[in-house]
Amino acid sequence: MTDYSEEQRNELEAIESIYPDSFTVLSEEPTSFTITVTSDAGENEETVEVTLKFTYVEKYPDEPPLWEIISQENLEDSYTEDILILLQQQAEENLGMVMIFTLVTAVQEKLNEIIDQIKSRREEEKQRKERETEEAEKRAFQGTVVTIENFLSWKAKFEQEMVELKKKRQKEEEQSGKGKLTGKQLFERDHNLDTSDIQFLEDSGNSVEVDESLFQDMDDLDLDEDDPDFNPLDLGSDED
Repeated sequence: MTDYSEEQRNELEAIESIYPDSFTVLSEEPTSFTITVTSDAGENEETVEVTLKFTYVEKYPDEPPLWEIISQENLEDSYTEDILILLQQQAEENLGMVMIFTLVTAVQEKLNEIIDQIKSRREEEKQRKERETEEAEKRAFQGTVVTIENFLSWKAKFEQEMVELKKKRQKEEEQSGKGKLTGKQLFERDHNLDTSDIQFLEDSGNSVEVDESLFQDMDDLDLDEDDPDFNPLDLGSDED
């Protein structure tokens, strides 16, 4: 007959000697204890950590112990789910044998994998940002490559801007010219303009005074109409 109590006491003493700084007994009936498991140091000495609580059942190790994660550090919830699944798998594979060391070792290896994944993910993110920066610099240097699609888009936008600009100018011209009439508009609005000259002559008695001194005496002019170079238009331009 298996002496479960003795096997449990022996394992407990071994576990305490293996993990002296991270092992803590919580109770003796039932036997319950915690072990804090920490990954190896990753980038910038960063680590991930979980504290596991184990409780022996009466027929352990023929039956698996109870376990739970009571705290975690730098660990996402999705990873804690992975750890719980791992514990279940390891317990099923080691039934009939004391297994706490095996379970803790499996968790330790899992945490090391996680810290490597975190490091790789950060490195990929860093490289992605560097690529984006390089591509942005190339675009700034080379300019935008013209394609049919972006040319048609630009053309439609440009034409729309021209239409809006034209409307704006027309509106400004209408506002600036408001109240001012063209000659045609003045003529159409005031029909007296077409008879104004006639009215002026009637008011003056149909007579127009002419200052004869402005004209030369035709008899004083030396005119030779037979001269082939004669041009009457030159008379007014000659100086005395």
